[in-house]
Amino acid sequence: MRQVFPFLAWRHMLTKENLKADAFAGLTGATIVLPQAVAFAAIAGLPPEYGFYTAMVTPIIAALFGSSWHVISGPTTAISALVFGALSGSFEPGSTEFIQAAITLTLLVGVFQLALGLARLGALVDFVSHSVMVGFMAGAASLVGLSQLDNALGIDLPRPDKVVEFFSQLIEKAPSADWRSLLIAAISLFVGVVCKKYFPRWPNYLFALFVGSVVSISLEGAQNGVKHIGAIPDVIPGLSAPLFSIEVLGDLAPAAFAIALVGLLEAVSIARAVAIKSGQDLDGNQEFIGQGLSNTVGSFFQCYAASGSFTRSGVNYEAGAKTPMAAILAAGFLFLILLFVAPLFAYVPIPSMAGVIILVAWKLIDFKELWHIIETSRAETAIAIITFVSTLFINLEFAIYIGVMLSFLIFLNKSAHPYLIIISPDPNTKHKMFRAADTNNLVECPQLVFARLEGPFYFGSVEHIRRKFREIERKHAKQKHMLFMVKGVGEIDLPAAELLIEEARRRKRRGGTFHVQAKAVSSIQRLDRFHVSEALSTEHVHTSKGDAIAEIIPTLDQSICGTCTARIFNECPGLVDGFDLEAARLEEATARELELAEALTAETKANKKSRKTRKK
Repeated sequence: MRQVFPFLAWRHMLTKENLKADAFAGLTGATIVLPQAVAFAAIAGLPPEYGFYTAMVTPIIAALFGSSWHVISGPTTAISALVFGALSGSFEPGSTEFIQAAITLTLLVGVFQLALGLARLGALVDFVSHSVMVGFMAGAASLVGLSQLDNALGIDLPRPDKVVEFFSQLIEKAPSADWRSLLIAAISLFVGVVCKKYFPRWPNYLFALFVGSVVSISLEGAQNGVKHIGAIPDVIPGLSAPLFSIEVLGDLAPAAFAIALVGLLEAVSIARAVAIKSGQDLDGNQEFIGQGLSNTVGSFFQCYAASGSFTRSGVNYEAGAKTPMAAILAAGFLFLILLFVAPLFAYVPIPSMAGVIILVAWKLIDFKELWHIIETSRAETAIAIITFVSTLFINLEFAIYIGVMLSFLIFLNKSAHPYLIIISPDPNTKHKMFRAADTNNLVECPQLVFARLEGPFYFGSVEHIRRKFREIERKHAKQKHMLFMVKGVGEIDLPAAELLIEEARRRKRRGGTFHVQAKAVSSIQRLDRFHVSEALSTEHVHTSKGDAIAEIIPTLDQSICGTCTARIFNECPGLVDGFDLEAARLEEATARELELAEALTAETKANKKSRKTRKK
C-alpha cells in the first residue's frame, strides 16, 4: 500500500510539534516563491499567473508521491529556460498557442518521468554528467539574461539565440534606449544584490520588485511608455485539458524528454543533498514517480513543467521543516497571500522584472565550478564549453543531447585506453608492495616483467592493450616471462580472451611464459569459459601474486638468477656457484647510501645558498 501511496509512510510524523515547524517553513517558502513564480514564468515566456499555478499545484503532488521529506517542487530557472527555448522558435511567447503548447509539453514531460520511475530507471540521470549540467546552466543563463535586455532597455530586439542578428541590433538600438526603463532595471538589480548580501533572510526578489515599482511611480513610468505586468486575471488554477494532437505531441517529444531528464536530475540532486543533512533514506525511483505525477497532474491545472527547486528546498530545510506537509502548507499559504497581493502586480514595471531575471540568470552561472573544471580536467572542460556554446547556437534541448553524447564519447575513449603499467616490489615498504617501477625508480627482475591493468578489459580496449604488449616486448626484450595482473577482469569478452591466448603464444615462441593473475574466483571461471586457462595451462592462471611468484621463480633461468643482484623476491635462490649474495647486497646498500649522502649534501648546499640570497 505504501508503494502506491508513499505519503502513508510519513503520516505518523504529523505530530503537533512537527506541524508547527512545517507551518513556519511553509510560510517562509510561500514568501520566497511569490516573486520567483513571476520571474520564472517570465523566463518561460508565460504570463505570471502560470508561475503561480505551477507553484501551487506541483509541490502538493510531488510531496504526496515523492520520496524526499524536504524537496519543494515548482517553477525553476533551468526548466523555465528550457520551456522557452523549446517553444519560442515555433510560437510567439505569451500567446495563446504558446501557452497551450507549454501545457502540452508539461504533460509529455510528466509522462516521460513517470515512465522512467515505474521502469526503475533512476540511474539514467547519472549519464548526464556534472560538466554537461554546468555548461548547460551557464548557456541557458546567458540566454535568459540576454533575453531580458530589450525589456531592461525599452527597445525591441530579436531572440538571443540568433546571436549575430541579436548583437548587431543591440549595438544599433542601444543609443535609443529608454532611460526610465534602464534606470528602473538597474535599481531593481542593485537592490536585489544588496538585499541578498546584507539581508540574506529577506525575500530579495520581492523587495527588488517593490523598489522598482516605487521608482516607476515616482518617474511616472506608466505615463511615459514604461510597460507594466498588468492585472493578474485569476489566481485559482482551473481544470483544463492539454492539447492532444499526434502532430504536436510528436514535435514536442524530443524537447520533452530533455526537459524530463534535466528536471529529474535537478530534483534527485537536491533530494540527495538534503538527505545527507537530514539522514533520510531516499528512494530515487519514487522521486521520479513523484516528479512525473506532479507534472502530469499539473498539466491539467494549467501548470508548466516543474522540478525541485534548489533555493526553496534549502530554505525549507533550514526553516525547520519536518515532513512533506511543509510543501503542501507552502502552496496553501501562497494561495492565501495571492488573494490579497495579486492585484498589486499590476503596478510592477516589466523593466524591474527584467532586472530581477538578469540577477537570477547571473546567479545560475556557477563560476567557481566552471573554474574548478577548467583547472582539473581538459576533457571535462571541453564537455562544458561545447555544451555552453551549443546552447547559444542551437535549441536548448539539443544542447543537452550534444553534451551527453560528448560525455559518452569521452567515456568510451577512456574505457578504450585503460592504464597498463610496469610494476615491481618496493623494498622500502613494509610488505614490499608493488608500485610503478619507472616513477619510483624500482629495480626489476631481469627475467620476469609485471604488468598491471587498471581499467576495463573488453573488445573496445583490446587494440590499446595489444599495442602496450608490443611496447613492453620491445622495451623489455630480455624479460621473456610476463605476469599480467588485472584487478578483476569483470565482463571480459571473447576478443579480450583471444588477446590473452595470442600473447601467451607469442611469449612461448620467444622462450618465455605468460601468466594471468586475477583475484576473484568468478574471474577465473570466466577465463575458463573462454578457454583461456586451457590455452595458457592452468598452472599459468593464478588468484594471488604470491602464488604466481612462487610458481614462476623456479621456472626461470637459474644461471641468471644465480648471478642476479636484484633479489627483489623472497623466493629468489641463494648462493649459486660461489656467488656471494650477501656481499652483493652489501655492495648495493653501500652504493645507495652513497647516492643518498650525495643528494643530501647537494640539497644542504642549495638551502644555504637560498638563505643567503634571501638575506641579501
